[in-house]
Amino acid sequence: MAVAVWIIWFYFTYPATLHIIDQNWPISLTMVFGSFIAGATSEGGGAVAFPVFTKLLHISPVDARVFSLAIQSVGMMAATLTIIILRVVVAWSVVLWASVGGGFGIVVGTLWIAPMLGPDLIKMLFTAMIVSFAMTLALLNWKQRLYNDDLLMLGWREKWIFLLAGFCGGIMSGLVGNGIDIICFSLMVLLFRLTEKVATPTSVVLMALNSLLGFALHLGVTGNFSAQVEQYWLAAVPVVVLGAPLGAYCCTRLNNKTIAVVLIVLIIIELISSLLLIPLTTEIIIVSLLVFMVFSMIYYQMSRVTRYLPDQEES
Repeated sequence: MAVAVWIIWFYFTYPATLHIIDQNWPISLTMVFGSFIAGATSEGGGAVAFPVFTKLLHISPVDARVFSLAIQSVGMMAATLTIIILRVVVAWSVVLWASVGGGFGIVVGTLWIAPMLGPDLIKMLFTAMIVSFAMTLALLNWKQRLYNDDLLMLGWREKWIFLLAGFCGGIMSGLVGNGIDIICFSLMVLLFRLTEKVATPTSVVLMALNSLLGFALHLGVTGNFSAQVEQYWLAAVPVVVLGAPLGAYCCTRLNNKTIAVVLIVLIIIELISSLLLIPLTTEIIIVSLLVFMVFSMIYYQMSRVTRYLPDQEES
């Protein structure tokens, strides 16, 4: 699969192939780590690309968001194919209902909400959301937990829950190029007690589908897939098509606690970088704290459920 993509990539970039890599090597290097993390955890490549691009490489949030969706449509789809080929267990019922909600959400987030928010506020909103999840995930891994191995059947109550979670995650993806995977992963692990070994590949598939739609929106509707973003994208394609599947494969070899520790460490790095690099105005502080408190309350309430099983009689 990677070789096939490399051949196509070389055909479309030649004779400027070396120039693209030389001019955009920081992008390629970033996605070496970003693509592996995207395939191995519930944090998509955008969770690495967006903060690095906006905070370290000083790329505009709009370009970073478009790039995140564009590159994940390649890397996460490659990881999804790997998951299918390796027959990794995926909660397909969750993918179905969350993707429907996510489709509506990313349209709303991309076309209506994103233009109204400032770039620094968008960065901190994303940080606030995932930090609240990290705290709850850390608390859960300090105590013995009950797991569900799969959610084969969902009642209408659960379907509406995943529709709403997908909608909220789609909005976040429309804002920062990432989000539906983290929110739905949180829901699966905290409320439904789905093992991380199943929730992680499920979130990868969700982000892949949401990225395809988001990329299509920017390509055909907003027109934000500029020539510069295209150069970033071309520089990263040969990296992610190998890194994301490799991450998906490594995920099958990790236990639940290891996956949780990796996620928490990544989120701590994200928090520190945000506090150091983003100018914290009164508006940003108030709104970010509010988002943090809301997500923390929701995650905490879900974590208090001893064991949640879908209502099979409603299926």
